[in-house]
Amino acid sequence: MAHSSTTSKPPAPVLPVIVTGMADVGRLIRELELIDNTLLQLGLRTGGSEVKMPKTSRLMDQVIHDNRLNLLQQADRAVLRQFLATIKQQSPVLHMSFSTDPPPRFLETLVTWLRREIHPAALLNIGLQPNIGAGCILRTTNKQFDFSLRQDFQKKRDLLLSQLAAPTAKPPAPASAKGTP
Repeated sequence: MAHSSTTSKPPAPVLPVIVTGMADVGRLIRELELIDNTLLQLGLRTGGSEVKMPKTSRLMDQVIHDNRLNLLQQADRAVLRQFLATIKQQSPVLHMSFSTDPPPRFLETLVTWLRREIHPAALLNIGLQPNIGAGCILRTTNKQFDFSLRQDFQKKRDLLLSQLAAPTAKPPAPASAKGTP
């Protein structure tokens, strides 16, 4: 009886949640190139010379850990290089503007939701617009959504002005004052 051999394809690489934007992807690509160059130099050097490996960043450490890669292996570096190039070229990028820098925990939650609901490799560019008050403005390649307090006030401007211009009524007298002679 012959055994059927099935070649299982390695799982597709995943993008960690801490890699949020295109700048992070660019940093990872440059860091991978530095590691490639260092390992190439190591192969060209004669024995006895000391080579100092570059330290990897927290981003790269997370990518390596999540994808179970060994960057000493040429094949793993090639897989990561191809994956990062694909992310850079094809990932949807959303631009969100806030009035202040959002906390890292909020960004992590937001990116997790975007990757679960929108696209597994969605990237997020964060901008600051202090004049929006509260909320955010979201831009994609072809749409813009304004979820800011400023926009909400502009939509309800007439109501706000009518309430401000309305004569103020006297507040009713306290109930305890009515019953006492």
